[in-house]
Parts: sequence; C-alpha cells; structure tokens
Amino acid sequence: MSIKSHTKRALAGITATAALLLTVAACGFTGTAGGATRSGTAASGAGTTAADGTIAVVASINQWGSVAQDLGGEHVTVTNIMTKTNVEAHDYEPTAKDVARFGSAQIAIVNGADYDPWASKAAESTKATLVDAAETTGIKEGDNPHVWFSAKARSAAADAITAAYQQADPAHKDDYAKLNQDWHAKEDRLEAKIKNVATKTANLPYAATESVAWYLADDLKMTDATPQGYAQASANESEPTPADIKDFQDALKAGDAKLLVLNTQESNSTTEQITNAAKQADVPIVELTEQMPAKYGDLLDWMGALVDQFATAAK
Repeated sequence: MSIKSHTKRALAGITATAALLLTVAACGFTGTAGGATRSGTAASGAGTTAADGTIAVVASINQWGSVAQDLGGEHVTVTNIMTKTNVEAHDYEPTAKDVARFGSAQIAIVNGADYDPWASKAAESTKATLVDAAETTGIKEGDNPHVWFSAKARSAAADAITAAYQQADPAHKDDYAKLNQDWHAKEDRLEAKIKNVATKTANLPYAATESVAWYLADDLKMTDATPQGYAQASANESEPTPADIKDFQDALKAGDAKLLVLNTQESNSTTEQITNAAKQADVPIVELTEQMPAKYGDLLDWMGALVDQFATAAK
C-alpha cells in the first residue's frame, strides 16, 4: 500500500485556514452558501438551519456532499466546497467565504486523514456537528486518505451522517432511517458488482502513478505492483529518480504490471512518460480523478463507473 504524505501542504493549509478564521471573525462575515445541491440558502451564525428550515450541511468535497444529499433528501441543504477536478483537496486554499460556510453549517462533513486539513480546522472552530469520514472507519493521519474508494469507509461514513441528521432533526428520524436503508441498498448493489468483477481482477498486478484508488483496487482483490522506488517517492512527495521512472517503464514493458491506474488530476511530464510506456506495451490504462466528475450524480454512480472501467481493462 503506497501512502501519500501531505504534511507540508497540510501545515500550510492549516496556517492559511487559521488566518482566514481570524479574518472572518474580525470582519463578521456572513453570506449565502453557494454550490448547494438543491435550492436553499444557509443562514448566518454557527450551527444554524438553512433559511428554509432544512439542515444546513457543508461538505469539504463533492463526493461526500453527494452522500449527504442522498441521506438527507428534502430535509437538507448541502453545500460542497470543492466541486472541480482541476485541483486536489490537498492543495486547496480556502477563501474567507469557504470558511464562513462552515460557520453557517449545522453539520459539517470532512474527509479527514489529513486529506482536507483546512476543512477540519474550519469545522472544529464552529458549533457544527462534525462527521469525519476517515475517522468513522479507523483510518487516521498517515494512512491512505482516499477513503471514498473504500466500501467499508463509505458505509461507515453514511451511517455517521444519518446519525447526525437524526440527532439534529429527530422529528424526521424515520425519514432518515429510510433514506439510509435506500442508500445501503444501492451500496450493496455496488459491492455485488465489485465482488463479481473481482472474479476477473483477483491477483491482477497493477501499477499506479499515485495510490489514489488503492482501496478500490484492494476491494477488487488486485495486487499493487508499483515499483517500490517510485511508490516511495510518490509517498514522500518527492520527484522519482530517473532510475525509478525506468523501473516503472520496464515493469510495464515486461508485463509485471498488467494494468496502469492514472490519476489525471496529477498529470505531469513523469506520468506522461509512464503512460507512453504503457501504451507502447499495450497495457490497459484506467484513468480517474480524485474529485468526483460533474457528470456523475453521486459517489456510488461514480464508483460503479470506475468498477466497469477496471472490468473492461482486465479483459
């Protein structure tokens, strides 16, 4: 398992967020929460409901925001801070408005595991109920933070979100229970698909430009064959050496890796060299991003599409 460290960027993000928190407090910023997944305006003031009486929810990244919407239905107004695939959450620099949105939330949902420390810092300084997706399944700082790719983490986070809704709005407790049941039924169908595809992908050696989809590949029972030197460089956020890159290219040419997983959100000259080597060796490539692309309605639809890609590549 290649684990990506984000310590330097995390510290920078926390420092920037702390400065913004002071700015927001000093300026008394209030505002309308944009990017809501349904109509509704978040009221100003910590831990408030939305203007239409729904639960005001803020999610750091859109994949968890989609889960929050599925589990809350008409009773919630969800605002996603990050919605685009052209920047990583690790590198994201929140605006004063972003930080203020956490202050306007009744429930805040972050990924955790040092993936979005700016969001965790902003949420912790408010009265909002905090749901940390990684924490719900015991994944901590230093572990692979891309937990939405894990079936176990998705289910645990969904149950934590439902519990937060029921506590915040007990009058609709049964509604939230039904929405949770419906969500789990869809997750069960996804896991059944994963289990079926795993009959093809079990023990299939793959290599990855980053360990983004490690949890999904593990659920598919695949074997991580990324050359150790390259994987270590990626984990330490350092540049792989020419020898590391050559080892990666050689592994693809020799057939030691039967599939390449490419994070297009972190494309550069190095990944281009590796991609070219895969194409020359006729090694199938599964392209993906860290943030959920806009064309998908929710996290489970996106995961299902990725599973289909792995199934096709494994043929």
